[in-house]
Amino acid sequence: MGSIKAIAAIVGVAAILMGGLWILQGLDIVRWPSSSFMLGDTTWTRNGVVLAVVGVVLIWFSRRP
Repeated sequence: MGSIKAIAAIVGVAAILMGGLWILQGLDIVRWPSSSFMLGDTTWTRNGVVLAVVGVVLIWFSRRP
């Protein structure tokens, strides 16, 4: 069970980081890469929030005793 929790924590951190990038690109704050179709599209802001929440849940799951 310990290895599953470790994998869940790693995936959770990756999901939070990717969700944060999507949020910032959707809000047109981060303009990288400059030719991205995600820039200024609020759909990606919503998707980023959902992904970040999933990441938080995965980390919460991995920290439970």
